[in-house]
Amino acid sequence: MSRTVLITGGAGFIGSHLADELIAHGYSVRILDSLLDQVHGAAQRPSYLDPNVELIRGDICDPKAVRYVCHGVDIVYHLAARVGVGQSMYDIVNYTATNNLGTAVLLEELMKRPVGRLVVASSMSIYGEGLYRRPDGSLRAGRERPLDQLKRGDWEVYDDDGQVLTPVPTPETKTPVLASVYALSKYDQERLCLMVGRAYQIPTVALRFFNVYGPRQALSNPYTGVLAIFASRLLNDNPPIIYEDGQQQRDFVNIADLVRACRLAAEAPQAAGQVFNIGSGEAHTVAEIAGRMARVLDKAHIQPQVVGKYRVGDIRHCFADISRARQVLGYVPQVSLQTGMAELAAWLRGQVAVDQVAQANLELEKRGLTV
Repeated sequence: MSRTVLITGGAGFIGSHLADELIAHGYSVRILDSLLDQVHGAAQRPSYLDPNVELIRGDICDPKAVRYVCHGVDIVYHLAARVGVGQSMYDIVNYTATNNLGTAVLLEELMKRPVGRLVVASSMSIYGEGLYRRPDGSLRAGRERPLDQLKRGDWEVYDDDGQVLTPVPTPETKTPVLASVYALSKYDQERLCLMVGRAYQIPTVALRFFNVYGPRQALSNPYTGVLAIFASRLLNDNPPIIYEDGQQQRDFVNIADLVRACRLAAEAPQAAGQVFNIGSGEAHTVAEIAGRMARVLDKAHIQPQVVGKYRVGDIRHCFADISRARQVLGYVPQVSLQTGMAELAAWLRGQVAVDQVAQANLELEKRGLTV
């Protein structure tokens, strides 16, 4: 028998791919989405959305809309959120309203209508700095880099003795360090869902997404994923802008792998009550990613602009330890970065991107959020 799934914020990049994945496995899908201009441009049903999806335009903060879409639902994926570290540091009200209040509105409805599984999208941003190894081989959490150090252009993370620490994969057990309004709101979403889920016997799973990439990313949104931002610049023959020195390491996970992990999170009985990293388990520098993006778009002659500045809320290194997701969910990444970027490039060649990155960076600079 087909089960009905609600995806909040489901008309965008991740949600639409998740809808495809679920429909392919026999689920019925309903989406609640506000069709935010910054993400969607024209507020209309996206052409890429499967025709079998029931799309309802509404605000996650509106109790009436949430009550309506939750009727008859068996599983809820809570993806609705404002995204982006930089913008969150000055658009505080909107980020807090959507991410924190919106989650509370959803949970108050689910208290009255418990579902068989709630899966909430969290973020790697909650870790702050990732996990590191000291020169003696012991592990320690990376600490926030002092502002005076960053002003000198010294980007590394050090131990108490002044020795450079080596980044290692970050597990779910690392204590969160909330370095931005966005990170704080995502942690709030995660903990609220797990807390209320436990209290009201709603089996709940939190997935900490790392840097997701693939077709359908919002290319004109300057606060989206780094690959889409670089692509937007390159498609307009502008150089990718790289902060610090470009050697910061991140984990880039293909959208096909990520939505498969989302489906597994709803289907694995033992996943309830747990938190999982969803990434590729591999580390790549931001400079490497910019170079790869330029090559797959035949724009290798455009060299990135390394600005040597720090953005408030940024961290040096963080990439995923995915061993828990492998063991409990059966999650195994299948799309290599090379294959995924080639697929992304093929999609990008048919797209128009409005490059608003420079304007977004100026917004940060005039507010003193870059040093």
